[in-house]
Amino acid sequence: MITEKQAKKIIDLALSHARGKADGAEVHVMASDVATSRFANNGMTQNQAPSAVTVSVRVLVDGRQARLSGNQTSAQAVRQLVDNAISAARLLERDPNLLPLHKPTGDDGARNVARFDRKTAVMSPDQRAERIASIIDVARSHDLSAAGTFSSGANVLALGNSEGLFAFHRESEAECSITMTARDSSGWAKAHSPQAAMIDSEAMARRAAEKALASRNPGEIEPGKYTVILEPSAVLDLLVFLWYDFAGTSHLDQLSCFLNKVGQKVLGSNMTIHDDVYHALQAGAPFDGEGLPRQVITLVENGVVKNLVYGRRSAGKFGVAPTGHGVMEPSAMGEYPLNIVIAGGSTSIDEMIAATDRGILLTRVWYVREVDPATKIVTGMTRDGTFLVEGGKIKQGVKNLRFNVSLIEMLNNVVALGPSLRTAGEEGFPAVVPAMKVDNFNFSSTTRF
Repeated sequence: MITEKQAKKIIDLALSHARGKADGAEVHVMASDVATSRFANNGMTQNQAPSAVTVSVRVLVDGRQARLSGNQTSAQAVRQLVDNAISAARLLERDPNLLPLHKPTGDDGARNVARFDRKTAVMSPDQRAERIASIIDVARSHDLSAAGTFSSGANVLALGNSEGLFAFHRESEAECSITMTARDSSGWAKAHSPQAAMIDSEAMARRAAEKALASRNPGEIEPGKYTVILEPSAVLDLLVFLWYDFAGTSHLDQLSCFLNKVGQKVLGSNMTIHDDVYHALQAGAPFDGEGLPRQVITLVENGVVKNLVYGRRSAGKFGVAPTGHGVMEPSAMGEYPLNIVIAGGSTSIDEMIAATDRGILLTRVWYVREVDPATKIVTGMTRDGTFLVEGGKIKQGVKNLRFNVSLIEMLNNVVALGPSLRTAGEEGFPAVVPAMKVDNFNFSSTTRF
């Protein structure tokens, strides 16, 4: 893995070569050596251990900008990348809204985060195989078939510019995804953490197996509106479609479902959402794509949309200070809240079930797509553990259902919240979210499986 010293050397070389040729330069160095072990049909199938370093150079030339990236780190390759970026910039039209590069101040409010665990970073294929062996043992003990992945390694992000900025972040990561299948049912579990020790893969395997066993011989139910208990992964994979609506650029482009609603009560009173890179269960670098320190922002408080996140460009157009959420420029996206934390409650999933006369428990949703950006209607399917709840108990597994729901309406119909947990899904990045019990969740059709 590339070191801070090595990353700075590459950045300094690029900046030195750009001096006198460009009005300004910004350099990102990104490295990853995350290895992945895959398994299926109760056996190991593949082990991949890629290692990559990317150098990305942005130059400002006479009111123009261009960014080029490459995967070579030799002095000659870095100099050539800078020259090519300068040549590309000169071919573009001038941008009247182009900002100068960010110039760091002596006290910019940045805070360090410690998210590197050496044991996770150097985890061997044999150690991952041991984890997978325990998962397969669980599957075999229940006559199920296990498939999934276990990955581990580390990532590096370094950023420097010709205004004197240098920022560096190193982070380890581990992720485990498990699917247990029977003849006509399945169960699933997934976890992600900067520390492999925080992922109990054997316990995950038991949960996935329990889902597969409990949902055997699924019945059919009529589509319609139901009380639904959403496990955290299902919550995450639905609400990920809402996050960009808190970006300043989405409001400038009039794409946000919260357009002209900042300061208004839009969601239920039990909804409070922050973007907080410093939260103990969060991950990621404490600086944004231009090197500004990420701030903790309250997006929603008791249902009221309180704030948006801003990069430097959108902040200038709104006449506010940037919040440190900008992406790498140039970008049409502008900024993004990457560290979502939804305030939870104290109701366990078991308690939600016990208090439900008739409803549906959802382990997971998949193939979710946006239907209407203005009302935030999304559609998708249930998967890997869908259960009918009657009389406060799980009665049986049911065949999967298609849903059409407005996320705004859904977050106005939350009647109970579980504790907030670090959660991984499939539609977006991990976040800290609770389980939710929601009334009037609309299922539009049934399936045959």
